[in-house]
Amino acid sequence: MAGDGSEPRYEAAAMARRGIVALTVNYRLNVFGFLAHPELTRESPQHTSGNYAYLDQSAALAWVQRNITAFGGDPARVTIAGESAGSASVSAQMASPLSKNLIAGAIGSSGSLLGTLPPVSLADAEQNGLAFAKKVGAKTLAGLRAIPAEELLKATDDMGPHDFPGSIDGYFFPKSPFEIYANGEQARVPLLAGWNSEEMNYRWLLGPGEPTPERYAQVVRERWSEQADEILRLYPGRTVEEVIESATDLSGDLFIAFSTWKWINVHGRTSGKPVFRYFYARPRPAMNPEMGDAVAGLAGGVVTGPAAEELRQPPARGAVHSADIEYAMGNLATNQVYAWTPEDYQVSETLQAIYANFIKTGDPNGPGVPEWTPANQGGPVQVMRVDVNCCQEPERNRERCEFLDQFFK
Repeated sequence: MAGDGSEPRYEAAAMARRGIVALTVNYRLNVFGFLAHPELTRESPQHTSGNYAYLDQSAALAWVQRNITAFGGDPARVTIAGESAGSASVSAQMASPLSKNLIAGAIGSSGSLLGTLPPVSLADAEQNGLAFAKKVGAKTLAGLRAIPAEELLKATDDMGPHDFPGSIDGYFFPKSPFEIYANGEQARVPLLAGWNSEEMNYRWLLGPGEPTPERYAQVVRERWSEQADEILRLYPGRTVEEVIESATDLSGDLFIAFSTWKWINVHGRTSGKPVFRYFYARPRPAMNPEMGDAVAGLAGGVVTGPAAEELRQPPARGAVHSADIEYAMGNLATNQVYAWTPEDYQVSETLQAIYANFIKTGDPNGPGVPEWTPANQGGPVQVMRVDVNCCQEPERNRERCEFLDQFFK
């Protein structure tokens, strides 16, 4: 829905200084990236429609294979990486027969199609497309094409990512990603993946009301009546402080942490390749005073003025969604929004080293990184906690994800 390859936080000079040829990729978004329609399907040589964003990414991977040698790169050592929808896209490219043989490694930061933005059947995606065409007054594909792009985009203002899902089209996705990963039919490559400590705020679940134990229990029972007791056991809320913590955890798990766990878990079981799992816990520092009442924007930068109030959340206690990008790419100094500290630069150096080691060898272990055991090596699952004091620790809260698994099957 938002973002582009020219965002300053994706600047790759720091990666290049570590001996890596780095590229950012642009692809179609929103209605232009995912609209399916029966007439589009009929005119397609592959008898499919939608998934244009994923096809753009796949075309970029094919371009890299043909051309990267001229830039000093190695087509046999291509690692793809993404955050949020980008992480879901990494899981998509690994699953697709069009792309899975074009990559040697994958990095996923917060999200996968195994729970976050899963594709629907082509028939359902086409029905979504017909509903959108009716909304904009287009009776035919020709009518849709006659509408200026700006008007089509404006018509999506009240729509979200789930209104334009990918589709199981028999071409990019021959079957559902759940089946592909369960059968070991995805790219069998090393995977480095994880999520942040505060992927979503408690208000995502509770709304603007006070986070009292009574309100928390009411919301949980209204939303998950039969499973409410088990949810309240796994995410207890006996005090206001506990409600804030548990509602934050539950919101983040439902939003994106579960899908990342599922991806790590299944790929680790069926790929035969090492999977390295992390938990990113470094909160951003405060904004610089000159930012005033600004709030962080969806696709980098900040939002000011009246629009900022709609996005304002309670102060973060952990690493919020997307907070890791500038650290991983070595771009703290180019972001003037936050008052970065020496500790932030220390975390950034560690995260850059993790990425660089993994990209070069398929293993994050090496200079600048504490010893890291693959999560699928056998025995207790090990997780690298990335913070000022970076260390490996046993997996926590597995029972929560195993419980949530029933909601996503």
